[in-house]
Amino acid sequence: MNNAAAPVAELLEFIAQDGCTDEQFDQLALRLFAYQYGASAPYRSFCQRRGATVRNVKTWSDIPAVPIDAFKAMELRCEPARPDERVFMTSGTTRADMRGRHFHPHLDVYDLSMTRNFDKRVMQGTARLPMGILFPDEIAMPNSSLAHYLALAKSAFGTEDSRYFMSPQGIDLDGLWRRLEEAERRGEPYALLGASFSFVHVIDALRKEGRSFQLPPGSRILDTGGYKGQSRELPLDTFYSELSELLGVPRALCINMYGMTELSTQFYDDGNAVVPSVKSGPHWIRSRLVDPATGRTVPAGERGILAHCDLGNFNSVNTILTEDVGLPADGGFLLLGRAEGAQAKGCSLAVEEFIRSATP
Repeated sequence: MNNAAAPVAELLEFIAQDGCTDEQFDQLALRLFAYQYGASAPYRSFCQRRGATVRNVKTWSDIPAVPIDAFKAMELRCEPARPDERVFMTSGTTRADMRGRHFHPHLDVYDLSMTRNFDKRVMQGTARLPMGILFPDEIAMPNSSLAHYLALAKSAFGTEDSRYFMSPQGIDLDGLWRRLEEAERRGEPYALLGASFSFVHVIDALRKEGRSFQLPPGSRILDTGGYKGQSRELPLDTFYSELSELLGVPRALCINMYGMTELSTQFYDDGNAVVPSVKSGPHWIRSRLVDPATGRTVPAGERGILAHCDLGNFNSVNTILTEDVGLPADGGFLLLGRAEGAQAKGCSLAVEEFIRSATP
């Protein structure tokens, strides 16, 4: 892995497989770690401070996890900047917020990761569906990983009449109602995809207008991203109950995607008939629960902060420390919300440690 092309070719082949053994995952994770350790000076300094080197890191769970706020503090990249690279940026909730940046010199790995996983977890054997997108497009939001994700979903899995119902000016509710009525009339399954806060606006508008729909069997809903101050917050059980009641889609087909700008791979659940739902990822990502202050894995069965080893992150760092609390569950993990109290303080200390160790 001494050149930029080597990890990309190997990763594309790995993602295209139907699965992998623990040993195969470890082998590629360690080769990618060695590549990033050599190519990224800030990351190498952080690893050395943690006592982690290419020689003594023996498994993917030994790889030091970089806190996601480090993406705000500095450029984390292995390849040099290039004019045609894509830069995905975190949303930021206030003007004063520094926005995290994730650099993608090319999107081959990200796009294959998304489409392989989406096909299995969301499409579930259906080749294409008419789709309504409740999020602005890539022209309006060129630095949004979610805008790119949804554009990929529409182009790879949507029928020709799929369209956006949201712009920077808001949701085209009249157009959406007409399209949902058409799906009902035709008996044609329909997919609605977008940010969780967009669906809250749809729920509120349907309640206000006294409307509801009964979308045909095979229809599905995908929400992601939470509320981020863009709408009122709803308890998970209420959110999915209202979506199901007002749109006629069973809660088992109301799917939540868990992802973030700092990752190149997404997690899904198998619907939300029961909440919180178990989230899981494909074979090229692994997760563990850690103590954020030390980076060490918490004892089995205990809640901790989620750290993800995403082999799709070939140009930044393959292992990141989130600010999300998780609990182990059969087949994956339960997402319990953002860190608070001592855990939040531990996340902040991890960021400070990274910046200290990575700054000359």
